[in-house]
Amino acid sequence: MARKIGGLDGGQATLLFYQKLRLEGGGIVEIVIWRLPRATPDRPHGLKYRLYYGRGGKSVVRYDNESGKGDHRHVLNREEPYRFVSVRKLRQDFESDVRRHGGDDDEKTD
Repeated sequence: MARKIGGLDGGQATLLFYQKLRLEGGGIVEIVIWRLPRATPDRPHGLKYRLYYGRGGKSVVRYDNESGKGDHRHVLNREEPYRFVSVRKLRQDFESDVRRHGGDDDEKTD
């Protein structure tokens, strides 16, 4: 059964995907995707997401769409808009940035 949480954009959101990986070299990858009860101006695709890669307690790559900012990504110390096309493309772009910025560690799943 899907997990639901209240309060995200005025209703219950459904957790679609959650994964957390601790990498052998000390990195962490965490991916969380929620289906919102309805689309909003900031989230016209009806999803709330956070894809994170960090190492040593610092964020290296993060894709998210917090309220008020819409879809965007953080790479090292830069924040820039992100054009959301699909969940598949989001994952591909995130994984590409992680590889480019030091996420070559072997993975262990939590």
